[in-house]
This record gives sequence, structure tokens and C-alpha cells, in this order.
Amino acid sequence: MTSSQRREAIILSLKNSHAPISASKLARELGVSRQIVVGDVALLRAAGTPVLATPRGYMLQTAPTGDRVTVACRHSQDSLLDELYTIVDCGCGILDVVVEHPVYGQLSGQLQIFSRYDADLFWQALKEQDAQPLCTLTGDVHLHTLSCPTPAQRECVLNALQQKGYLYQK
Repeated sequence: MTSSQRREAIILSLKNSHAPISASKLARELGVSRQIVVGDVALLRAAGTPVLATPRGYMLQTAPTGDRVTVACRHSQDSLLDELYTIVDCGCGILDVVVEHPVYGQLSGQLQIFSRYDADLFWQALKEQDAQPLCTLTGDVHLHTLSCPTPAQRECVLNALQQKGYLYQK
């Protein structure tokens, strides 16, 4: 298999998957190393293929359904999982997290969290990797881009985050 055929196989696997696929799984399927897959994905991205790297693996970026809303949040790390649950329990998805770093400027991470299961996997990955969430770089202040399928769900999530004190207000 040539490198271009391998990249086409990666795209096909991502198109046919309803969930993110890890680089390790793609490597096993293609009979190459994980690093080869990571390099192939970098080349696909450079060529304009909308491949997202999420905490659970790669996926093709699709247009979210419904309204997008950006919320500014602030809470302790102990409340992170509850914040994620609050958002998905209202039927909204968490597309990303963004922080404004004083040296690097805007830093973002693709989350693609749409359920408690997704939230649990993200939380577990933070713990297993002994990683800190991006918001620890900015005194816990961060932005989320949310995908809200209906106006009612958008209002639900905004009210729920407000009630829990997670919405950032100067």
C-alpha cells in the first residue's frame, strides 16, 4: 500500500465511523506504526481534510446541528465533570475549550463531548495521563463553543450553568 493509498484508507475509516478512532487502532488496521498514522493525519490536515484530534481519537469534522453558542465559564477543577454533565444533560454538545494565554494567545482543544459517556472518557483521560485541563493556565477561566440543537436546549444550558455559578461574570 502506498502512502497516498494509506491516507485514503484513513479518510475512509473516519468517514465510516460514528465515533473517534485512535491512531493506535488505525495503525493496527493499516499494519503501520502509530507514528506513521500521526504523520499521515498531519499531511491530510495540511491538504485541507478536516480531521479533528479529540481526546478519544481522530474524527472528521462535521457541521454541528442547531445553534452554536459560546459561553465563558469559571469553576474549580473539582467542578469540571459536573460542568460537562450539566451541558450534555441539557442536550447540548461541547465542541471545544478555549483559553486566552498571556504569552501564547488563544489556545484551544477539540473536545467533541456529546454525552455523559464522552465526558467520563475525557475525565478518565485527564486522570490517566496526569494532565491538567487548559483552564488551569488562566485561573480557571475558559470558553466553550456549544452545539445546541434547539433554542429551548440553548436556554436550558445557559440557565443551568448560571444557576450552578459556572458562567463567568466579571
